[in-house]
Amino acid sequence: MRKFPPNFRWGTATAAYQIEGAARLDGRGPSIWDAFSHIPGKIHDGHTGDVACDHYHRYEEDIALLKDMGVKCYRFSISWPRILPQGRGQVNEKGVAFYNKLIDLLIENDIEPWVTIYHWDLPLALQIEMDGLMNPAIATCFADFARICFARFGDRIRHWITLNEPWCCALLGHGSGDFAPGRESDTEPYVVAHNLLRAHAYMVDVYRREFQPTQRGVIGITNNSNWYRPLTDSEEDRAAAERALDFTLGWFAEPVYCGCYPQSMRDRIGSKLPEFTEEDRALLKGSSDFFGLNHYSTNLAAEPPSPGTMEKKARIGGGIMGEHGVDLTDDPSWKQTDMGWNIVPWGLRELLCWISERYGHPPIYVTENGCAMPGEGDREVALNDTGRVEFFKEYIGACHEAIERGADLRGYMSWGMLDNFEWEYGGSKRFGLIWVDFEDQDRYPKASYHWYSNVCKNNGLED
Repeated sequence: MRKFPPNFRWGTATAAYQIEGAARLDGRGPSIWDAFSHIPGKIHDGHTGDVACDHYHRYEEDIALLKDMGVKCYRFSISWPRILPQGRGQVNEKGVAFYNKLIDLLIENDIEPWVTIYHWDLPLALQIEMDGLMNPAIATCFADFARICFARFGDRIRHWITLNEPWCCALLGHGSGDFAPGRESDTEPYVVAHNLLRAHAYMVDVYRREFQPTQRGVIGITNNSNWYRPLTDSEEDRAAAERALDFTLGWFAEPVYCGCYPQSMRDRIGSKLPEFTEEDRALLKGSSDFFGLNHYSTNLAAEPPSPGTMEKKARIGGGIMGEHGVDLTDDPSWKQTDMGWNIVPWGLRELLCWISERYGHPPIYVTENGCAMPGEGDREVALNDTGRVEFFKEYIGACHEAIERGADLRGYMSWGMLDNFEWEYGGSKRFGLIWVDFEDQDRYPKASYHWYSNVCKNNGLED
């Protein structure tokens, strides 16, 4: 048995729009994802989050499953339009009541609630009235919403995450147009990323000044990143791998830990990269009490053989990723998930160690890691998910190796608790430890649920 440190937090994670449903009930307003998912052709088979997993009505059943699994913490997000239907102004008390019931029941079952304040469901009113994340004033809207969350729930919440994967909001929402609000641009992602970083800093500032001294919780941000291994040991390929990290993780982590964008981005992007004011820089630097990481895959990185010759698949986000000047490829021997993402467990180990060395040995939590496997639309196939068990065994083993190498890793949260609305893929890609019948909403724990339960309860991994 490979044991993890005492008090290591084992958990699982979800997002409001992906599981709650009840999209038009009890005063909830529409979000950009409600609008986007109802545009014909945007989501696989026309799926939406209108019902999703109906967690809004089935949260008691779901918490019972969490309790049975033995997780120590549960990460979920608060739906902004359920609390503030217009994005600002009048609070919807029925929305507050729902999250109060959810939080209280988690605590009653000895499960620590971890709250993500923003997991992509921007109120539609803010998109229409002020151009959403493109407007610098949106940072103040985030701060005002966060203040309500801290005031209403902070007496019981000890771990806050301001933003989930702002890279995806910027690149996929405003670059490639694959995510809500569905805009395509080579320049908007830089503006959106900038405003989201400012929003993060404003939310943390509100918490630290007004709530942290009495509530005594911690607050941070969760970023996503692949690991990038140099294709060869040449100086050029090693530099390319570092640039790929800069344009993915460093883009959002560097301002939080150092107060500025990575030098490689400043060199390559020039005037398209916004500048922080001195005030914003001061708020940003040191604005995370821990390092939240979502990790799913690894790529090989190389200097392109000549300027402009890039792998087509690297051009995510309206061509913006081509600006990092990195040729991203895969090792043909690597297995892949149903998403086409490479299964490379040691990539997580290397990324955790890189973060530790780059950012001064911060406390780290893996806030998402998981996989969609093929054929899981069939319940019987899904329940015997040996491929997912092997995935988790190897990736959690890589976490143990990173701890042995000195990374201050303090928790691991699987993605996800339930099969759910998987954004543009609708219900066609299933990441859950629990299989969901989207017709009748019945839940069926998979083999991976039972395997992960043993890890949680033993605080260790059987060899």
